Amino acid sequence: MLGNSHFYNRTIRKTVVAFGTLFNDLVLVRYNKAGIEQEKTRVPLSYATKEKYLTRLTSDPNLTKSIATYVPRMTFEMTGMSYDNSRKFNSITKNYGINSSTGAVTGQYNPVPYNFEFSLSLYVRNTEDGTQLLEQILPFFTPDFTVTVDFIPAIGRKFDLPIILESVTPLNEYEGDMASGTRIITWDLTFTVKGYIFPPATTPKIIKEANTNIYISLPEKTRQQIYVDTASGNGVFTTGETVRTVSSGKTGKVLYFANNSTGTMIVSDLSDLLEEGEVIVGDYTHAKYTINTIDWNPIKNVVIVTTPNPADANADSDYGFSETITENPY
Repeated sequence: MLGNSHFYNRTIRKTVVAFGTLFNDLVLVRYNKAGIEQEKTRVPLSYATKEKYLTRLTSDPNLTKSIATYVPRMTFEMTGMSYDNSRKFNSITKNYGINSSTGAVTGQYNPVPYNFEFSLSLYVRNTEDGTQLLEQILPFFTPDFTVTVDFIPAIGRKFDLPIILESVTPLNEYEGDMASGTRIITWDLTFTVKGYIFPPATTPKIIKEANTNIYISLPEKTRQQIYVDTASGNGVFTTGETVRTVSSGKTGKVLYFANNSTGTMIVSDLSDLLEEGEVIVGDYTHAKYTINTIDWNPIKNVVIVTTPNPADANADSDYGFSETITENPY
């Protein structure tokens, strides 16, 4: 839960960087009356609020600064974020990937969809400069432009982020009064980024052995597990030997007999189910015991153990499987 462990995937930071990168290389070209290129300027981009940046442009304690010296400029900022229920993933689905450098498996639950609101402001001296910059932006948004971001490099979780252009608004600002002051033209563009916030990534334990148990339901005449009273009996049953009850003449074959204090015995091919208190005798060894208890739980008949081959294979290796099959008793 919250606060139990620290994690930071830099999801929001990567979303901000992805948005800002789109507008990081705009170029403004100025021409003379003959249409010949006179000046080419790469437009600087900063992360700042519009109000703060306008104050910075228009403040001049030494009365020496000219607006024309500091524009064109662009600023952008993230203005808000909200949960987007329409893009919700299954919350319990977990995705896995392999760290290419370490070979370790990393798991992570599905991300949470969020809409990130951004504003982009263009500051120019004249109308021509503003429309030139706009024409380098607007054709790519119809109304969205999609970028791919590698949010979780350790497991290669890349997501497409649609960036939707919501509005374009022009505004005139003046340094000084309107009659004699210097004009600043600003264009405000608002965007919605369909992004995600990711939960922590964890390194789960790798399963390198799988056990499959096959049981026989009881009671069944094909196989029955009993426990004999070793304190009052004698002899040792052999595997495959036929045993029979003294009183009722039921028969069966010895599949397993533990000649120890547990007195565990498995009898197969029964003519009828054995019961507690019956005395059984072996036809060959003449071993003789009284049935103490009957195990009415399912009998484990076969155990299949599956392991990777080679045993030191990791999740990114080419490997097969080895199976070891052990039949009851064991």
